[in-house]
Amino acid sequence: MSIKQRRYKMLADFDKVSDLLRNNFTKYQKSGNITQPRWEYAHVHPAFNCQLTHRFGIWERNGEVVGVASYEMDLGECFMNTKFGYEYLKPEMVEYGERELFKLIKTDQGEKKNLIVWVFDYEQQVIETLIKRGYEKKHSEPVKIYKYEKGFPRRKLPPGFSLISLEDENDIRKINNVLWKGFDHGDQPDDDLDCRLQMQSAPNFRKDLTIIAKAPNGEYACFCGMWRDGVNDYAYIEPLATDPKYRGLGLAAAAITQAMKRTRKEGATYCFGGGGEFYSRIGFETIHHYQLWLKEWK
Repeated sequence: MSIKQRRYKMLADFDKVSDLLRNNFTKYQKSGNITQPRWEYAHVHPAFNCQLTHRFGIWERNGEVVGVASYEMDLGECFMNTKFGYEYLKPEMVEYGERELFKLIKTDQGEKKNLIVWVFDYEQQVIETLIKRGYEKKHSEPVKIYKYEKGFPRRKLPPGFSLISLEDENDIRKINNVLWKGFDHGDQPDDDLDCRLQMQSAPNFRKDLTIIAKAPNGEYACFCGMWRDGVNDYAYIEPLATDPKYRGLGLAAAAITQAMKRTRKEGATYCFGGGGEFYSRIGFETIHHYQLWLKEWK
């Protein structure tokens, strides 16, 4: 049966895409697909535009999803994921993204369409397609992992600080405070506690893997979310934030290490971290790069 292309139905297709990402993933993300936890986390993130998910494209064969083109948070970006053997669909997905996932921006020359396409640096066929279609590479960021075979160094906390999980304590207002300040939104957090509850509504959110560094005064000083996809042998950090007044104390490193140790007990052999230098300092290593390609047109 031929491949059929249709629009994404969020409630009906979420699990189908999750299965695609879990079952078509190779170690260290060499499959050209994003992680399932990244897909899931985006769906419950406060910035996620749930009203336009019908713009996502689904490629289906015999009722099985073999490809998806989507944004992560909102229009203007295109992420492409395929089943093994269906990578040839990605150039078609680029065309789809230009029709459905672009955003309009205002420039000195008038209104233009704008689309960012994310690809891994080893996806040469897709990169050649992007170049031919007028895209320019604007950014490249390292994909970093921590290999558990290296072992885990001892992480000493400052006096009075402790590590807990959300199973021990789950104060939504304190979570909102550390995430708001930790992502540099300012000193006065908003009162949108519902968005923090929403972030805990994901099917595979784990309170026991979410580690908090708690200050002596009871404040949450650092928040480390940790995910497992249930099939593959990796862990995935999201989100990680430290209140600015508690930075430089080793809290994030300690929280990450605690969370990684817990995932090792479940069979994980490595963990994905962010691209910043902080991760390199605590033992993460670069395995490849994720590239941002941009096109603007009328």
